[in-house]
Amino acid sequence: MKAHTIYILRRKVVRMTFSLLLFMLANAALYAQRKSVVPEKPPRPITIYVNPAQGLSFGAFVQGGSGGTVIIYANGSRSVTGSVIQANLGFSFSPAIFEVDAEPGTLVTIVNGPDISLTGSNGGSMNMHIGASSLGSPFIATAVSPSRTQLRIGGTLTVGSPLANPPGNYNGTFSVTFIQQ
Repeated sequence: MKAHTIYILRRKVVRMTFSLLLFMLANAALYAQRKSVVPEKPPRPITIYVNPAQGLSFGAFVQGGSGGTVIIYANGSRSVTGSVIQANLGFSFSPAIFEVDAEPGTLVTIVNGPDISLTGSNGGSMNMHIGASSLGSPFIATAVSPSRTQLRIGGTLTVGSPLANPPGNYNGTFSVTFIQQ
């Protein structure tokens, strides 16, 4: 009877040893798999740089009695409405020019800021609305660094009567946000 009992005990010990061995082998295999998998590096962040190369300028114009608008288009042309008359007087007009430095193929969305008020040097203020980009929005950066993708943005200036907007220089700052997708 005792021999039989010892035999059963040895069998239990063998089973326990075998189970423990399987458990250790499984953990060792799992550990080896974790170690052999090279962690993938996160993608390189895409950064863009935008250089405001030229400001938006409406040039010189003469306002009539009722006012109107001066529009600078992204292609560089200018038009007027209402009683506003185009004038040269040595002051040039131009759209704003931005140079975007980004990896070719980067998708960039442009978000124009709110309309702004331009303050006159002799009093008065005029409202300015930011126009569309020459490349549209979104656009795809195409230039390979050190070259830059260039885009132009125009705007619309609302001109009031001479009493509301006396002749002079009108200045202000507008914002345009470039969002990399």
